[in-house]
Amino acid sequence: MTEMGLAILIFAVMYVLLLIVTEQRFIVALCAAAIFMIAGILPVQNAAGAVNWNVIMMLAGTMGTVELFVQSKMPARMAEKLLCITPTVKWAVIALSLFSGIVSAFVDNVATVLMVAPIALAVAKKLNTNPVPVIISVAVSSNLQGAATLVGDTTSILLGSYANMSFNDFFWFQGKPGICFAVEAGALMTIPVLMILFRKEKGKVTSSVTTEVKDHVPTVLLFGTIILLIIASQFENKPELTNGIICVTIAVIGVIYETLRQKSSKPAVDTLKAVDYKTLLLLAGLFIVIEGITEAGVIDAIAQLFVKAGGDSVLLMYILIVAVSVLISAFVDNIPYVATMLPVVTGISSILGIEPYLFDFGLLIGATLGGNITPVGASANIAGIGILSKAGYKVSTKDFMRIGIPFTLVAAVTGAAVIWIVYA
Repeated sequence: MTEMGLAILIFAVMYVLLLIVTEQRFIVALCAAAIFMIAGILPVQNAAGAVNWNVIMMLAGTMGTVELFVQSKMPARMAEKLLCITPTVKWAVIALSLFSGIVSAFVDNVATVLMVAPIALAVAKKLNTNPVPVIISVAVSSNLQGAATLVGDTTSILLGSYANMSFNDFFWFQGKPGICFAVEAGALMTIPVLMILFRKEKGKVTSSVTTEVKDHVPTVLLFGTIILLIIASQFENKPELTNGIICVTIAVIGVIYETLRQKSSKPAVDTLKAVDYKTLLLLAGLFIVIEGITEAGVIDAIAQLFVKAGGDSVLLMYILIVAVSVLISAFVDNIPYVATMLPVVTGISSILGIEPYLFDFGLLIGATLGGNITPVGASANIAGIGILSKAGYKVSTKDFMRIGIPFTLVAAVTGAAVIWIVYA
């Protein structure tokens, strides 16, 4: 068997196992990385360099700061204030969905659902309405806007590091509106969808602000992270780990502050527990595997296959990338998919003789939104369904797809169209 054939076999087996062994995916990725090195496809000395430590540090630091933000109860208070200005259940659902979307542009999608879903559940019970579609709407909205900023989702961080994009680039890139505007356009177009889906929910909303926030420092730290990332993006020749160092440093400052304020080690313990080490290890393993298949020529071969399917038409290739990303991400976790496809779309762009950004943004739009089609397409969906299950509510695939499919189609088509108009 050739080196490329062996690399494809290892990669294919890894991907199948990632779908089957959902709880231990990091072990699968690390084992695949080890096999690449043992087989000599990737030299051992190159493994550490293959890992994007800036991405790992950004994720770890952001997870810690977000945990402190959640513990401060500020998100719950913000949601309660939002409900005070909504007249009916229909508009309450729309407001909660848009709120979760805005929060998820800066906070991890799962953390956003864990913040907003319990509030949505309490509101639904109080108003005597079915909480299932309400929380599904919150989950799919949080998935949508994760692609709006550099820190909104793991896939955004992957794109930012791979394409050397700064925080500002997601808003304004090469003199043009960035991907954030395409995502927000998609979000705005989902409002009519939600209005149709919840058109019968005309009950009056009565709400009050009861959550008390005694510690505003975590909120300051979260916004401080964003501001420092914006400032850092102004420097072209900054050290490679700058963003990662910013995120980790602020998280450490927050932990030290809370430990001293509470005179207890509990904040440090809770924050360390909140860091998703499995995801970090999964990414580390994937970085090594992707470097291995790149060395073996697999990435170039996949790019050639796409070009054969799409020909020399940039529009057809763009539609193909977005459509395939939506379909695959409906069933496959978008983190390994995006990590694999970023070098592929770069290869496609090189073959067609164009800049890769059009395809990069199309990939992110499709992969981020595709997870909204099925209940298992995104971790935020699973988190929302878990909250409903604990409350005694069953969620069928039909229930989820009734909201997920129209939501995804409208947002994906709108977002992809905006990207094409701006960057084609």
